[in-house]
Amino acid sequence: MSVTTTESFSVSRTAHLTRWNAVLLGRNRLALLYAILMPLTPLFILLTNDRGDLTLGASSMGGVLLLAGLFPVYYNVLSQFVSRRDELVLKRMRTGEVRDSELLVGIALPGVVCAVVACAVAVPIAVAAGQPAPVNIALFGVGTLLAAVMFAALAYWTAAWTRSAEAAQLTSMPVIILAAVGPIGVFMTSLSDSVREVIALTPGAAMTELVRIGWYGFDGDDATTSTLSFGGTWGAAGPAVLVMLAWTGVALVLARRSLRWEPRA
Repeated sequence: MSVTTTESFSVSRTAHLTRWNAVLLGRNRLALLYAILMPLTPLFILLTNDRGDLTLGASSMGGVLLLAGLFPVYYNVLSQFVSRRDELVLKRMRTGEVRDSELLVGIALPGVVCAVVACAVAVPIAVAAGQPAPVNIALFGVGTLLAAVMFAALAYWTAAWTRSAEAAQLTSMPVIILAAVGPIGVFMTSLSDSVREVIALTPGAAMTELVRIGWYGFDGDDATTSTLSFGGTWGAAGPAVLVMLAWTGVALVLARRSLRWEPRA
């Protein structure tokens, strides 16, 4: 992605763009509803089933983190970027002093904030539903931010090969499926070790593992009781964090090489 000016990154311009994008998101009532409420839907499982089931709780909270990444961040960023590219909004803004990085951050931040708020709200709801307080709430927060940044990067990568806002419904499916495979595979104990090792490298599996470690103190894929201390969770979460960072880095590199700022002829 080319840079249109030699000025340094401007926080004030980025804040202005973020406010503008947040206003546009607020005007789209359906998108705002999905962004705020959809990530919280897995919590209904906790309210209607065994309130003390830790395995069910880990699955539900993993679902919260997954949906927080997919709806307010991934699909919202993808559709907004492609729509504004088709309307030539991005092209006009890049002719001024706004940098490419400021445009990208400004589009992504409202969704990222929605994801963080949804995950923060989920904490007291889950505890009220009978789940234990997080062993390492800081690690859960780090996982939430990592997930949001990762899905924003994946959104821009997807935008590189999405021709229109309507096409985003189809082009987003590979990433959505890739993200959903991980949480499903983590809880399928019948899978062979080699298959589970491959699934562990998917974004969704890494996010689920962060929840299992940071919130519940589970040590290993088959753990059902908390054995990790606050300090122990940091080291145990290392592989999952590395997987998420790797996906983020790959998505950013691929997006940088192929992202288009104007509609295809």
